[in-house]
Amino acid sequence: MAEEVELKLALSSTAASCLLRHELLDAPPSRAWLSNTYYDTPQGALEAARAALRIRRTPTGNLQTLKTVGSGTGGLSVRGEWEWEIEGEALDLAGLADLPPMRALDATVLEALEPRFVTDFERCRWLLETEGASIEVALDQGSIHAAGQRVAINELELELKRGKPAALWQLAQTLAERVPLRPSIASKAERGAALCKSQWQYLALENQNESTSARVDHASRMLDIHRDTQQPCFLAKAIDIYESLAKANGLSAGTRHHAGVLAAMLMQPDWLTAPFGQHSLSLQRTIL
Repeated sequence: MAEEVELKLALSSTAASCLLRHELLDAPPSRAWLSNTYYDTPQGALEAARAALRIRRTPTGNLQTLKTVGSGTGGLSVRGEWEWEIEGEALDLAGLADLPPMRALDATVLEALEPRFVTDFERCRWLLETEGASIEVALDQGSIHAAGQRVAINELELELKRGKPAALWQLAQTLAERVPLRPSIASKAERGAALCKSQWQYLALENQNESTSARVDHASRMLDIHRDTQQPCFLAKAIDIYESLAKANGLSAGTRHHAGVLAAMLMQPDWLTAPFGQHSLSLQRTIL
């Protein structure tokens, strides 16, 4: 099992062009079109177990990957990943059966697995050496298709290859000086599963007794859901969370300041700007 340490960032519609002009990414990227089919049972057994299974078709062959939902906050995740090459288009069920996440499930799950949704996107990839760390920068642009519906993929993934996770936050803040971005919680697998069922399952009422980091994550998830649904109630919920943090006793002045600025920015039509990303990342840094 490999351990993946990654920071996910959602981008504005204009962010990719800004990113491609950034001096940190002056080397030509490697480019590949990636087509991925995600599998689960009709009842969503893998989703319930917080795991995702896919076959990825690449220019050099097919890869089968099983990932677990990891720990972390603010778009930073540390999760288990098992990946191997396969022959043909069918799932390697024998290889799956011996993996710890699958052994924890009922034996009938393997037999019930079926294609659930598809993601297709172009990945532009750079490898940066910065702050004593090696970081893969991946710009993904494309779409998720499920149940006759489609949502766009426009995101940046910073994956730590060597070094400490703090380097991911530092790189994100450097990019945010000019690139409109924000921390994002929902993975492609979570978004596809929600689209497949037309249900966004991560809508538990915010608990005022939750930790500050959990409440900030809840606001980010509301923005993720708003991106895919365009329903104003989710944007309003994010504003409520930030406003409550801005007024909360016991939080640092920095935390309250950044939360208040974010709430005010979300009331503007084109809120996902470079300053919004800067305040979002600064808020995360105050609560880490």
